[in-house]
Amino acid sequence: MAEHCFRIHPTGTPRATILIVPPLFEEANRTRRTLVLAMRALTADGFAALLPDLPGQNESLVPLEKVELASWQNALAEAAATIDGPLIIASLRGGALIDHYPKAAARWRLAPIGGASLLRTLMRARIAADREAGRTSSLDSLQAEASTVPLLLAGNRLSPAMIAQLGSAEIQPVAPLRSVTLGSGADVIAGTPLWLRAEPGEDAAMAKAIAADIAAWSKTCGIS
Repeated sequence: MAEHCFRIHPTGTPRATILIVPPLFEEANRTRRTLVLAMRALTADGFAALLPDLPGQNESLVPLEKVELASWQNALAEAAATIDGPLIIASLRGGALIDHYPKAAARWRLAPIGGASLLRTLMRARIAADREAGRTSSLDSLQAEASTVPLLLAGNRLSPAMIAQLGSAEIQPVAPLRSVTLGSGADVIAGTPLWLRAEPGEDAAMAKAIAADIAAWSKTCGIS
């Protein structure tokens, strides 16, 4: 099933297409508004921008518990295959776990996080929710449960296969690559960690900084 893709095109031939790989799970919802602002800023600078829905996420009709990590990797590769001209893949957080399949002229990553760390974050959120509901759970008990049945983590029902894949997933080396974090100084983006907020947020200044950094990186990679 083809998933929805949000696309923005500039007037005329784009300098390149920026394929945005959002954070995974609920972090995608918390950052989407800022990512769309970044896409609009990139388009104003002559780039095309594409933000695909991953299977089981956002507007997808696929049940999340039927999705594996490889499903996302393959879906991203399919989205990239529809793009003509130079391609730059820009991923955030857990999106960096699935951005290495497609061929690209360059890649850009913001605050990448490994699969095991992301899974621990989801499980700790479940433990905290259980505690508030008067239930007792632990990392060990959740891991044991997840080995046989789908597990509800922070509003996401994940299959045993997905949880196993996340637990062992590592960010793959790619080149050319620019990897940045949030903060101040070299190789950083000024902004707020929207993925930590309880509700979706927006940081317009951060969106402009993301777009400017990707545009500058593209020139370094020979894309003008």
